[in-house]
Amino acid sequence: MPGENLSRDEAQERAALLSVDGYEVALDLRSAIGDAEDGPRTFRSVTTIRFRCAEPGATSFADLVAPQVTSVSLNGKDLDPGAVFDGSRIALEDLAEENELVVDARCAYSRTGEGMHRFVDPEDGEVYLYTQYEPADARRVFTTFEQPDLKAPFRFEVRAPEGWTVWGNGAGEQVDGVWRFAETKPISTYITAVVAGPYHYVTDSYSRTFADGTTLEIPLGALCRKGLARHFDADDVFLVTKQGLDFFHDHFDYPYPFGKYDQAFVPEYNLGAMENPGCVTFREEYIFRGKVTRAAYEARANVILHEMAHMWFGDLVTMRWWDDLWLKESFADFMGAFSMVGATRFTDGWITFANNRKAWAYRADQLPSTHPITADIRDLEAAKLNFDGITYAKGASVLKQLVAYVGQDAFLEGARRYFKRHAYGNTELSDLLTVLEETSGRDMTAWSRAWLQTAGLNALTPQVLLTAEGRISELAVLQEAPEAYPQLRPHRIAVGLYAREDVSGELVRYARAEVDVDGPRTLVPELVGERAPELVLVNDDDLTYCKIRFDENSLETLRERLGDLTDPLARALVWSALWNLTRDALMPTRDFVDLVLRFAGRETDIGVLQMLHTWVRSAVTHYAAPEWRAEGGAALAQGAVRELRIAEPGSQHQLVWARFLAATACADTELGLLAGLLDGTARIDGLDVDQELRWAFLEPLATYGAVGEDAIAAELARDDTASGRRHQVRCLAARPLAEVKARAWADVVESDTLSNALVEATIAGFARPSQRELIAPYTPKYFAAIERVWAERSIQIGMDVVRGLFPGVQGDKATLDAADAWLSERADAAPALRRLVLEARDDLARALRAQVCDAGGVGAGL
Repeated sequence: MPGENLSRDEAQERAALLSVDGYEVALDLRSAIGDAEDGPRTFRSVTTIRFRCAEPGATSFADLVAPQVTSVSLNGKDLDPGAVFDGSRIALEDLAEENELVVDARCAYSRTGEGMHRFVDPEDGEVYLYTQYEPADARRVFTTFEQPDLKAPFRFEVRAPEGWTVWGNGAGEQVDGVWRFAETKPISTYITAVVAGPYHYVTDSYSRTFADGTTLEIPLGALCRKGLARHFDADDVFLVTKQGLDFFHDHFDYPYPFGKYDQAFVPEYNLGAMENPGCVTFREEYIFRGKVTRAAYEARANVILHEMAHMWFGDLVTMRWWDDLWLKESFADFMGAFSMVGATRFTDGWITFANNRKAWAYRADQLPSTHPITADIRDLEAAKLNFDGITYAKGASVLKQLVAYVGQDAFLEGARRYFKRHAYGNTELSDLLTVLEETSGRDMTAWSRAWLQTAGLNALTPQVLLTAEGRISELAVLQEAPEAYPQLRPHRIAVGLYAREDVSGELVRYARAEVDVDGPRTLVPELVGERAPELVLVNDDDLTYCKIRFDENSLETLRERLGDLTDPLARALVWSALWNLTRDALMPTRDFVDLVLRFAGRETDIGVLQMLHTWVRSAVTHYAAPEWRAEGGAALAQGAVRELRIAEPGSQHQLVWARFLAATACADTELGLLAGLLDGTARIDGLDVDQELRWAFLEPLATYGAVGEDAIAAELARDDTASGRRHQVRCLAARPLAEVKARAWADVVESDTLSNALVEATIAGFARPSQRELIAPYTPKYFAAIERVWAERSIQIGMDVVRGLFPGVQGDKATLDAADAWLSERADAAPALRRLVLEARDDLARALRAQVCDAGGVGAGL
């Protein structure tokens, strides 16, 4: 990372000076196969950039991260690479009005998922390549002006090993052994793409006839490794793709502008997906090797549509700098759910949004690193860390509130004007506000200041007064803000009143009113005179972004009758609110665990159930009082067995409870059941123990020492694939032996030989909550090592190590003190590194407050 951290000031200065007319990039990837040379495996990269300079005679620089530069030519003059290239930048002096830069370099293949990633499939030895650049790793593949506001057309040509196919942003054809690709529209460097290898490729097409009689034809493609081809349900990928293209053409009134639409599912991918125009990349885990739930297909559909929305929000119109990253990510996150509900079979997508995406936002917005949606991003390291719950999920939640505020028609008309006005350009916040003011007739300044330019999360609580006859005499909504971020915001919300039906006993809504909350106390006069509710749900229908609180009567109703609440969205909101109460040390952890054990078995929405399982495991691991932790963990495992045995055979609920059992098993009884399901001596009617479930069952057996290296090796022999290797590495690192932990630590911290995927798997196996004492000696080692790791490793691996190995699982004051000491003594450490440690420290402090609450005290003071 040294010398690679471009600042915003540098980017602004360069953008004022330069404009780019075009790139020509020639890559020779034939070195991807065969024996490697000494040192890093490299490929030849020749880049020609034509650009203009507003101040002839000025000095600037180009970006390149490469082991070797063979030659540099500026305007026909050869420059000494040793004099102008410092490892990450090429100095450009005495620029002319019109310039041509030619750089011939040897760039390195990546094992970290950044730049040109190279993967060798252990199943058949085939090599696969793909690129991943955001925010600034195109410079690892070719010479660039690496900032989003220096857009240009790109023309790529690629030499590849015989028998390979190559894909890029534009349509390609192979002529005389060289793949040549159509010139792109003006786009940013970070969304260019190359995918190459013996991929399995499936094609389809999309056609759209517009009102003027013209027809748009879009070739569709989907690809994955050959080893996954038998699992690849490309038909469903294409179905969602076509539904999305129909939806966005219906609503955006701007034809898809990038020609073809390929979707590549690639190995060892760090992200969910990336919106490269014409060549979208996804993590291959979205190809399912075993049985999964409807929620998994919904998640994949959401990601497909999220990336498709980026073709307009982000690719066609791009933020000027990473400060306004939300201009693409918040919109894509919102549009992913909006289009999924409106165009696909996943019509309950807003439930997942309320329960899952918003949970990510709520956590991020309560960290010390929280920031406004429009952030202050000073450099690339800060940009990398801002791909977070604020930029994505809070931003999307706020856009949902904006739709309620200005109306859907005005919102979509604003988007249409935004695309047409700024096509192939770069924008800032003011550009969006301008069109929204035009279409809605509202002054967006105050709304933007409250929602986009301030940080923090409001809490809304109902206050109900009743007459002697049991009717509402007054209902008010109280709004609070944290002390550090005291902004009270305007909220358009619905307030729902719920009570049980006489016949069925179900808890149903009998009254609803929408109201604009503004200030600390807002009356809801529409509900005066209604009968006394058993439950008051503020933010019913999830119109705004807030933490929901309950009055005492509502909370008591939920303790007794949560399972009788029939509306799935209302239940999702209630569960989310109860989880926030637990995280905020306002509800004892054991109470939340009790609610889950009593009512989760009645949850019909499979995605909500899976989220509850994640939350309740985290609650016992981090928030339970240490003296109750073992009892709570045992209760979860026993509950998992009970629900597994009564679940409908072959159902997705049965599968989810089986996975929950694998995640919670700790006693001989549960571990014995898992072992029996693996070797066939035990059986649960309808449960298909496929290969993915076998690994899930083997992992706790390895964690508790019930199986050793031989059993793990035998399982790998059944599944010697890329996925199997990751599972094997995780299981090996999970074993409860000191020498195992020492090896795992050395593999991740002291060596850089593991790929990004195997680093992730090793860390997951190392940090086991049941092995606190075994890994406690690594706490001081962690704080001693992280600065070196951050300095020496790529930012992605650095983030994985710093986050994944933080000793928060210890859950004690000594670890908190160690974190505080490091932060105090390392005030001059890299800001991005300090942010990661500060966030982990805050999670630990929150856990300690919750532990105090669970033990019967008041969770405060940490």
